Amino acid sequence: QVQLVESGGGLVQAGDSLRVSCTVSGDTFDNTVMAWFRQAPGKQREYVSRIIWSSGITYTADSLKGRFTISRDNAKNTVYLQMNGLQLEDTAVYYCAAGSGPGTSTQYRSQQKYDYWGQGTRVTVSS
Repeated sequence: QVQLVESGGGLVQAGDSLRVSCTVSGDTFDNTVMAWFRQAPGKQREYVSRIIWSSGITYTADSLKGRFTISRDNAKNTVYLQMNGLQLEDTAVYYCAAGSGPGTSTQYRSQQKYDYWGQGTRVTVSS
């Protein structure tokens, strides 16, 4: 079992930066993959970024590269999503998810690949 708790969301202005966190407890393994998804109002949940827990290798959705960065602190069992240059369209609930390998890039961009989810943290970007 894995438990995920997100934090750090809030109300920010366009252009600001924000870092959200996901604290992980329970069993993690070398093939654990942690990901961030987001769901904007009235839209489907979409993939944002993922990190391989053991190696730290990261992948980010092409549309968000350069602005969003995923990282992890193994000692703190925490995964972060650093968001810079926030835009109005970044307004969403951000969810942390845990899954396991192996898998393809396409699979890892799908919600179905992940077995555990946090409750989400809301990020609102205002003009």
